[in-house]
This record gives sequence, C-alpha cells and structure tokens, in this order.
Amino acid sequence: MLVPRRPYVLFAAPFVLLALLLTGCSTEATEATEAADSTAAALAGPPGGAAGPESAAMAGRAAPAQPARPEEIPYLGPGTRGLIPSTARQALVVTGEAADSNRSTAVLYTRDGPTKSWRPATGRWPAHNGMQGWTDLHMAGDLKSPNGVYSLTDAGGRLPDPGTLLPYDEQPHFAVSGDGFFGEPLEGSFDYVVAINYNRTAGVTPLDRTRPLGMDRGGGIWIHVDHGGPTQGCVSLPEERMEELLRTLDPAKNPVIVMGDAAALER
Repeated sequence: MLVPRRPYVLFAAPFVLLALLLTGCSTEATEATEAADSTAAALAGPPGGAAGPESAAMAGRAAPAQPARPEEIPYLGPGTRGLIPSTARQALVVTGEAADSNRSTAVLYTRDGPTKSWRPATGRWPAHNGMQGWTDLHMAGDLKSPNGVYSLTDAGGRLPDPGTLLPYDEQPHFAVSGDGFFGEPLEGSFDYVVAINYNRTAGVTPLDRTRPLGMDRGGGIWIHVDHGGPTQGCVSLPEERMEELLRTLDPAKNPVIVMGDAAALER
C-alpha cells in the first residue's frame, strides 16, 4: 500500500518555530541583563569616583572668609616691630640714609588700637641726625644717634607752647648760640623740643640731667628744630614740622619714636 507523501514544509515548520523561539529568548535575556547592569550602575553612582550631588554642593560652598591682617609700618623688621609697645598708637619713624649718614627722613604713623592697621598721618619730612650716623650702643660724645624705640612724654622750648597736649616746659634756658659742624648758626634750635626717653627719667622737663644708665651713656637726646646741619646725637626737623608734631602728639596715644638707619630698622 502506498503512503501519501506530506509536503516538506510541514516537517520544516517545527524547526523554524523552534529557531524563532530560541532567538526570541536570547534577545529578551540580553535586554534583561543590560537593564540589570544599568540599574546596578545607577545605584553605584557616577563612574570614576566623580562627585555626587552632596560632593558637588560641598564643592560649591565658599570657604570661610579670613579676617584681614592689620597693616604694619613699612620697612620695619620683626625685631624693630617687636619693640613697639602694644599700647602705642602714634609712632614717629626716623629712618637714616645709612649707618654713617647724618641725613634721614621722618614720618608720623598712627593706628586706632593694638589690632588695627598703622597708617601715615604725615608726609615724609627731611631730618638730620648725629654727625657720625647711628649706633646700637650710644656713648657720650660719640656724635651718633641711638638706634631703638623710645617713648615721647615731655616737651618744652624757648618759645611758648604751640598747642601741644604733652607737658610743655617754656624756659629761657633752652636758648642756644654758636655754630654747628658746618658753620651754620645754632640759634633757635631749641625753640621747640621733644625729649626722647633715652637714658632719662620720663615725666620731667627735657632739661633734667638725670641719667639712669650713667653719664657715660650720654643723654639729652631730643627732637628739636633743624639748624641746617648734623646734630650731636639728636633728631632735628624743620621748625614748621616741629610745630605740627607738637600739636599732633597725644599722651593718651602713648607716642614713641622709632629711630635708626634703614638697615638697622629692617632687622
């Protein structure tokens, strides 16, 4: 008996269906795996350790502002600055051109308190100092001005008080005559003076001759009227500058003089 033959397409269909089913499962599995990987990556955060939202917010936050440091007097080294009392709010800075020079300049600085900035209260004034310049160890007759920081507490002169707040001693004993080192007349040099508290007792007339360090260490170091030449150890300023200084110095501000050659002041 003959068996009727079925078309080949009937036998091929199951294999095609199986192939389609297998292909479809493989695609869905791949998509599911990729979706899982994407979810894990999202949970793990940005790649490469990049900053997340919290880190970005912290990065954008500004650092706390630091308080500005007070301005110091220029050209003074730490050693010299350390000699200025914290209570001083006025400082006359006298800077010599060189250790052996008798020419210098002066600037008055002021500040509002110990933690406040220093600022110039005057311009640069021409000045003279000792004939032989400056020294760290002043001795009587060496014709040098002493380096250092000294308080200013007492004033006086041959002329009447120009309006200073410092104690002022008006005396004819401040009269002087004769000639200076270059033949310039000394008359009028002590019309106005401010005593520099080097080897002297504060709170008395500049004419007082008490010498706490001994007579051999010199004394009578003043700021006085310039006579056009070097001094024996004092600092001298033009007369109008002396008047301005006397009217500006205030004992309530504990004024000091910072004096020396430029190299010494930078120490």
